[in-house]
Amino acid sequence: MDLWSYPLGTFKPEMHPTSEHRAIWMEDIAHIPTALRLTVQNLNAEQLLVPYRPGGWNTQQVVHHVADNDMNAFIRFKRALTEEAPVAGSYREELWAELSDYQEAPIETSLILLESLHQRFVVLLRSLSPEQFQRTFISPTHGIMTLDIAAQRYAWHGRHHIAQIDSLKERMGWI
Repeated sequence: MDLWSYPLGTFKPEMHPTSEHRAIWMEDIAHIPTALRLTVQNLNAEQLLVPYRPGGWNTQQVVHHVADNDMNAFIRFKRALTEEAPVAGSYREELWAELSDYQEAPIETSLILLESLHQRFVVLLRSLSPEQFQRTFISPTHGIMTLDIAAQRYAWHGRHHIAQIDSLKERMGWI
């Protein structure tokens, strides 16, 4: 069951990142919308409602969650770049996943949102100096976080949810 929850394993940050590491994370972030779209493109309405694990979210909820998470990530970066160690807003993702937009909005709305958002996010990320990646925000769940660590976490987060959906598709024989 752990592999169903964390098919890529848990997040483990690179504590001494180089410009090469950052370039890889930026490419991951740039590619997440396309990878997610490709992962869900052949799923029908019934398949989108199958949880990726018992007690977990369904694929439709995961897609909407990735969009919500990444909107929050983008805002956290902008605040950290323009304020001194701001406290990042948190949100109750488990409650957001129960709201009507997660249940009723087509996943296409979140896929389009992710494509546009990630275009802007990557422009911002590619403009940052190594010093700017050392700027911080305060996460209610993770404490003080540099933008270096945050970029890694957001890249991993997108890959993590894509891997959950891929794992479900493989287990269900949908591939």
